[in-house]
Amino acid sequence: MISKLKKTMLILFIFIAVIALSGYVYMQQPQFGKNPAELRFERIRTSPHYKNGAFQNEHFTPDLAEGVTYFDILKLYIPKVENKEPSKALPSVKTDLKNISSDKPVVVWFGHSSYFMHIDGKNILVDPVFSGNASPVSFFGANYNGSNVYSIDDFPELDLLIITHDHYDHLDYETVKKLQPKVKRVVTSLGVGSHLAHWGYDESQITELDWWEKTKLDSTFDITAAPARHFSGRGFKRMQTFWSSFILKTPQHNIYVGGDSGYDTHFKEIGDKYGPFDLAILECGQYNDYWKYIHLMPEETAQAAVELRAKLLLPVHWSKFTLALHPWNESIQRVTKKAKALNQPITTPMIGEKVEVGGGEYPVKEWWNY
Repeated sequence: MISKLKKTMLILFIFIAVIALSGYVYMQQPQFGKNPAELRFERIRTSPHYKNGAFQNEHFTPDLAEGVTYFDILKLYIPKVENKEPSKALPSVKTDLKNISSDKPVVVWFGHSSYFMHIDGKNILVDPVFSGNASPVSFFGANYNGSNVYSIDDFPELDLLIITHDHYDHLDYETVKKLQPKVKRVVTSLGVGSHLAHWGYDESQITELDWWEKTKLDSTFDITAAPARHFSGRGFKRMQTFWSSFILKTPQHNIYVGGDSGYDTHFKEIGDKYGPFDLAILECGQYNDYWKYIHLMPEETAQAAVELRAKLLLPVHWSKFTLALHPWNESIQRVTKKAKALNQPITTPMIGEKVEVGGGEYPVKEWWNY
């Protein structure tokens, strides 16, 4: 009896060990990146935002709202969500990114949180994801039909690549690896450079910023990292790299790059310190009351733009992937309604459609109603 029990326990132990080892080996694939170590980690330890072995938000930020369990989230996925994805290919515009010429900032959005900016002659790309998936595996997070009309070949040389944080829908291994020959410099949040260096980027290309730190792209172009309310991680260990918003400041222009964030006091703080902004680019999708602290609800997106003192709002983080359980176009409907109620100017371009900031006329067609 005892011998049989021991044999059973040994088999169970071996099974668990094999599963654990297989998981470890699988996680060594390059797309999972590499958490900070050595000199990079030594700098992280000095950050006032790194405490008890992890980066922290300004205020207490639970993953889930009060009283919510992961079992509750699992139950959310059982009912069918109507209109969860577009019923047909999304409309788009193909802008010649290599030949944009304007004395005003030009923004071209590619769906979700990827967009190109041409500011004061500089070519900038933010959080590019062009692999077709917002995940490390091909069977989850596929992009919508019609939303992936741009490729790496469409881009000119990039003076700056901005990565706001290391989640898969913002930092895509396949995309940044292919982009590397075009990228002159990367600015990102503290610790995120560890992934890029692991993937072959030279350390001299990478500038990591803590909140409120500033760097220069040239003598007149400042980039400042600012707070966001979110989290990070590409594997089992989370909060080892930071998450940020960014302020792009030139003598003529002031742009806010929001990244991912839940609603908090930092929007007003940033607006008071650095506003007004010619443009605020803010997330408005992939939300739910169950995780309300780490993503903006659409109405909060409009309110945040007001607090930032934004002359124009561009809502992003929607219209490419389904990462939540709301209808795919619900977020843009809600944010445009709230922006109108708050008298907050807003632009809603199609994927690839050019937005010239300060030009007076902005794309506002409700193209998602089709």
